[in-house]
Amino acid sequence: MRLSTGAELRVTGPLDAPAAVVCVNGGQAAEVEGTWSASLEWLVRRLAPQFPELVFGEVRYRVKSWNKLDWCVEDARTAVAQMGARRSLLLGFSMGGAVSVRTADEPSVENVLGLAPWLPDRLSVEPLAGKRLRVLHGSLDRALPGIPGVAPALSRRGFERALALGATGDYTLIRGGLHGVAVRAPSGRLVALPRAAKWASLVAEELTAFASPS
Repeated sequence: MRLSTGAELRVTGPLDAPAAVVCVNGGQAAEVEGTWSASLEWLVRRLAPQFPELVFGEVRYRVKSWNKLDWCVEDARTAVAQMGARRSLLLGFSMGGAVSVRTADEPSVENVLGLAPWLPDRLSVEPLAGKRLRVLHGSLDRALPGIPGVAPALSRRGFERALALGATGDYTLIRGGLHGVAVRAPSGRLVALPRAAKWASLVAEELTAFASPS
């Protein structure tokens, strides 16, 4: 569905579910049209059937660029409102980690789950105060020439800053993991990256706790 900002939202699961998982993609420096995230799509396809009590929403930004981060945050906020759930978890991949942190002050948001999240030192983590932050990061993730990536040390610093401001959470380094869970082949087929099953298992662990709060 088209959002009021011009972004798109793809929904999987019951629209009347009381709890939603809002998935936000990564980005790049160049200001290019948004795309669907291969990593998030791969996870939603596998996990949505396991969690019929949750509704999943994948956001396709208008422009997927950290130079338009405010636009991406506006797209994410609009998606949270469109989902209309009483409780929300933000699932952010790469730059989507920063988008999720910026969006975490929405009233329905209780949890942020970052997958190799880009949490630059200049990013304010104040919206995470009182929220739960779970970070999953591949141990082999690096930014290389022509290849996107986020060093685990960067997300670790962001995680520690969030805890210092009152967030709770866990940080997990996935041995042998790369930057993300899957890529899209030229044919459009999703191709799982090494350790994809481990990523999915850990995300499922977090969704289980979110779906059944104590």
